[in-house]
Amino acid sequence: MESLGAPGVGIAILLENLFPPIPSEVVLPLAGFTISQGNLGFWPTFIWATAGSILGAWALYGIGAWIGAERLRKIADWMWLVEASDVDGALYWFDKYGPASVFFGRFIPGIRSLISIPAGIDRLNPIKFTLWTAIGSAGWNATLIWLGMWLGQSYTLVADYIDQYSTVVYALIALAIIVVLVLLIRRSQKRKAATSDSTTDSKQSQQADASQLSDAPGVSSSSRTKD
Repeated sequence: MESLGAPGVGIAILLENLFPPIPSEVVLPLAGFTISQGNLGFWPTFIWATAGSILGAWALYGIGAWIGAERLRKIADWMWLVEASDVDGALYWFDKYGPASVFFGRFIPGIRSLISIPAGIDRLNPIKFTLWTAIGSAGWNATLIWLGMWLGQSYTLVADYIDQYSTVVYALIALAIIVVLVLLIRRSQKRKAATSDSTTDSKQSQQADASQLSDAPGVSSSSRTKD
């Protein structure tokens, strides 16, 4: 860490946004420990780390903007269970809660980086995106650096506790995905049943019309004349 210096911390955090296997909960407490040994300065490390977070977030925002809402709607139409209106509903939700999602998302492992992609798809105001990303990232980075400084040689405890926190978060995310999947399947089944009932009603209506037509007086007279 001493050889990398504060710029190296920033590069590591930038890469963490793009390659999650490089976790900030390992890098930043180590940086904090190094600061406590007098080999790094707090403010340069904090500034470089936050700059790396913002640059990484902007890279993912750009990917989201490239995907765009229209392309995502086409993908949704092609996919099983989802449709374009689901994309519109998600974007409507993000229009209302996007800034808060970007801010709080920076404190949730697994979401910290990915939250920038829907922000890009929704084309969240760039200034708002940068501001809330900077505030959230600054809070996360400062906390981890400070914990590393405070714990000293025991800085690895930070990663241990965050791993436990991450396990709970991942379990909740998995549960949410299962719930959404079940709801989508039920919606699909209800629509198929409604379509089937509509087809059956239509056939019955056609059969009734044909029956009424054959029983009509003009049809009966015509049949007797032919006889």
